[in-house]
Amino acid sequence: MSLQCEATVKRSANADMGIFERYLTLWVALCIIAGIGLGHLAPQFFQSIGQLEIAQINMPVAFLIWLMIIPMLLKIDLGALKDVGVHWRGIGVTLFVNWGVKPFSMALLGWLFIGYLFRGWLPEDQIDSYIAGLILLAAAPCTAMVFVWSNLSRGEPHFTLTQVALNDVIMVFAFAPIVALLLGLSSISVPWDTLFLSVLLYIVVPLIIANILRRLFLAGDAGPKRLDSALRTLHPWSLGALLTTLVLLFGFQGEQILKQPLIILLLAVPILIQVLFNSGLAYLLNRAVKSPHCVAGPSALIGASNFFELAVATAIALFGFESGAALATVVGVLIEVPVMLLAVRVVNSTVDWYEKRDGITRYDECCPSK
Repeated sequence: MSLQCEATVKRSANADMGIFERYLTLWVALCIIAGIGLGHLAPQFFQSIGQLEIAQINMPVAFLIWLMIIPMLLKIDLGALKDVGVHWRGIGVTLFVNWGVKPFSMALLGWLFIGYLFRGWLPEDQIDSYIAGLILLAAAPCTAMVFVWSNLSRGEPHFTLTQVALNDVIMVFAFAPIVALLLGLSSISVPWDTLFLSVLLYIVVPLIIANILRRLFLAGDAGPKRLDSALRTLHPWSLGALLTTLVLLFGFQGEQILKQPLIILLLAVPILIQVLFNSGLAYLLNRAVKSPHCVAGPSALIGASNFFELAVATAIALFGFESGAALATVVGVLIEVPVMLLAVRVVNSTVDWYEKRDGITRYDECCPSK
């Protein structure tokens, strides 16, 4: 990694959680209220937006998702992949949890809670769609907020960067097959052309664009400052795109939520269990293989968090604005911050216990510069 990229990574990874990220649950709650209200007052407006599609891809949402995702991907240096072997134990654990456990555990929790235990309290015609949304939510690991969680858990920034870069590359090839497999096992019809188009539009193309822009911004001696300035400029636009997308979603879902407000709470249950289970599993596995705590912390948090922007976009493309799948992915946004902050607190409060295991490098040896 070049000195310019390394300096930029440290600044990005160590940035404090902003007011938006800290109160994300509040903003999402306000979007629920605004979306439901606007959807009730101006239903024709939302219907007209929902009809702006090409090949089942909603164009306004595609634009908003790009505006959300590209600034986040600008933080990712794919050149970090050359350092993938430095913290190979933590990398291995995180990959196992992200791709070998999390999508499948979420599918099992969806089948158990939504398909069986809570079935009587949910609209029968949306059961499969809710399960599909949960699967989409867990099928891709988080890209942007991971840097915040890593910083709050005093994580090793180069491990975090390398892991996120590797996950982004794997996502290009693994997201569609995993989603298709689990939806197929759930007897949910998968429009393969729309699924692959979603991967192309929401993963491949933004990743290419962000990597090109990153290289352009970092060119020259003033590169890191130029990249930081671009990220600061794009950040509010990215957040605005997220909020606008949520308002649109709840504008379509408003009537259904008003009729059955319990839906959001019921959908939150498997998501909450999934986050706690996968973060705990990654944390304990890292301790078992003797990863240092500065690697185990971000590994646990990467293993639990979700790329909800991609999940929302794909749910809309596959099932539509008014689907239970779209609503389920948005519930993931609603509980993301409070649950992840809880996981951060657990990770930080157990550092002494974690480092009591023989053979684990102490924090001041792992990250002596902090």
